[in-house]
Amino acid sequence: MTGPELSFGRCARIVRSIAGMGDDLRSVLGPIGIWTGALDAVPASQAQELACELEELGYGAIWLPEVAGRDVFVHLALLLSATSHVVGATGIANIWARDAVTMAGAMKGLTEAFPDRVVFGLGVSHRNLVEDLRGHRYDRPLQAMRDYLAAIDAAPYTAKRPSVPVRRVLAALGPKMLELAAGRADGAHPYFVTPEHTAGARSILGSEPLLCPEQAVVLEVDPTRAREIGRTYTSIYLAQPNYVRNLVRLGFAESDLTAGGTDAVVDALVAWGTVEDVTARVAAHLDAGADHVCVQAIDPDRRGVPRQQWQELAPALVDLGRRRRGS
Repeated sequence: MTGPELSFGRCARIVRSIAGMGDDLRSVLGPIGIWTGALDAVPASQAQELACELEELGYGAIWLPEVAGRDVFVHLALLLSATSHVVGATGIANIWARDAVTMAGAMKGLTEAFPDRVVFGLGVSHRNLVEDLRGHRYDRPLQAMRDYLAAIDAAPYTAKRPSVPVRRVLAALGPKMLELAAGRADGAHPYFVTPEHTAGARSILGSEPLLCPEQAVVLEVDPTRAREIGRTYTSIYLAQPNYVRNLVRLGFAESDLTAGGTDAVVDALVAWGTVEDVTARVAAHLDAGADHVCVQAIDPDRRGVPRQQWQELAPALVDLGRRRRGS
């Protein structure tokens, strides 16, 4: 049951045992998840209802960003308590937002409460969001992440410990951060990337670490309108030097990355068109070595909830995930 017929109470009453899911993180996540900031724009009770709907639609995970909205761990707890089996993930939790002891406590507490249902994406964020927004010093981000992970591992924890491992992935774009993700985390969560980046990331990570790229999508077949919507997304991230440097590494010219990017840049980063077009791009990431693709449907309003796109995409994306699980 989907769409307006969904009963939140019915979904919340579903009892599904997760015993025996084990340590296979790929199996827990599945190949397809939803990345969205839209749940921050609605009341918490409605966010829970929408999370329940995403679970019933068959998506394996819900990835939540963190900038200046709800605390991402509080938000995860709200959504996980309303659902029965979908994985909640942070995409990403800013390492400058909490000291390592606080971060370790949040990660272990949620893992204990929701075994095998949480994945923690950790990232160094961007200079303006660290210095201007939070008042911290953004310095040597790679070393900062390395030191932070060591501090998490050494942090004391006096509460009931989780029965399963805490799962963490790093928001990694460049080779050095990807190498750190391979050695000190369960894998990587690259954002604002192409299937070509996914292929390169897999070669750096090796075969074992998890690779969960984000892919922006728009169900719009008119090229002008699709690129207009897509450019509202690309313009946000092309203002950040980290993403620009990564795209230059991928072969784009800096001159193509201004004013929201050329049409070719928008097309490379935003999958638009029919359900089949979008599904093909998601499949391209899986073919390139992704284990799990975090699909971000862009609402034309940018502050709205792309519920219709989630619903229209679900049959094809969930079927793609099932076929990949069986391959």
